[in-house]
Amino acid sequence: MRSAISFLTPVGPARTPGPTTLDWFPPTGALIGLALGGIWWLAGRAWPLPVAAAVVVAADLALTGLLHLDGLVDTADGLLPHLSRERRLEVMATPEAGAFGVGAAGAVLLLRWAALSAIRPGILLLAGLWCLSRTAMAAFARTRPYARRAGGLVSAFAGPTRWPPLALGVVGGLALAAGWKVGHGLAAAGGALVGAAVVAVFAERRIGGYTGDVLGACAMVAETTGLLVAAAKW
Repeated sequence: MRSAISFLTPVGPARTPGPTTLDWFPPTGALIGLALGGIWWLAGRAWPLPVAAAVVVAADLALTGLLHLDGLVDTADGLLPHLSRERRLEVMATPEAGAFGVGAAGAVLLLRWAALSAIRPGILLLAGLWCLSRTAMAAFARTRPYARRAGGLVSAFAGPTRWPPLALGVVGGLALAAGWKVGHGLAAAGGALVGAAVVAVFAERRIGGYTGDVLGACAMVAETTGLLVAAAKW
């Protein structure tokens, strides 16, 4: 689990990930969500909901070391313009942020803030959605091909598909979300899984599989979609 925490957060010393690291993505995501949920609950008692929501958005960026946001930016810059497959991968490997990436990041952060502002603080909701987003990352990396020919840190994840950890991640995420509000929580969890699936399908069509950046985008879109569903008027 320590390698998963090291990979997904800036906490602890750097560790080289291995094939079993993915097994610990779901519980690590749940822990991040629980921490953010606690921050949300405390901030909601100290400030109006819009301010509390902004604190949670900022805390998520800090707890993930901007890793997933960086992946979202690079993925948008590579997958959204009209480019060849090879050029897409080149763009995603460069450190510069283009208009597509900046626009995608701005839209996602704004949507996350707005959705959180519309919901009363719920610790279990964030725990469930963040668990599912990391489960989706692990599932994508386990079941789909790596898009680059060689290299890349996430290439260390290569290994046989291990279904029990993925199944436990899905069940755990659904149970946590349902613990917030049964109907609304399960709908939000379903929205998160749909959002992750859309990114996965889009990336495979554009570059033939996943990269580390795509996994980060998958998590960001999954969480944001889940929050939007949770904030919807029912």
